[in-house]
Amino acid sequence: MTPVVDDDLWSAIGEPTRRRILDLLLADGDGTATSLSEQMPVTRQAVAKHLGVLDRVGLVRVTPAGREMRYRVDDAQLARAVAQLSTVGATWDARLRRIKQIAEAIQRSQKQ
Repeated sequence: MTPVVDDDLWSAIGEPTRRRILDLLLADGDGTATSLSEQMPVTRQAVAKHLGVLDRVGLVRVTPAGREMRYRVDDAQLARAVAQLSTVGATWDARLRRIKQIAEAIQRSQKQ
């Protein structure tokens, strides 16, 4: 059985700049495009675009803060992503164990 994976979610997480933004938000609790861009080698506009992608897949929640928007990681959606990764990992572990069993059976049959 193939695990159900949210491709949009993993596409968003798969981009290195967005992972760095998530790391910063998790470390700091929250942030704005301006505050995050000050800690990264990309422009505020680039950070804002990445935050838009993270918002669309539900990984961050947005709250107006004056002229800016304040972003915070959505713990439930992050937990969902972690659960999916765990499921995919377990599936691949089982596949690799099966491949190993087949390879060992082939080796045994060749020795006879």
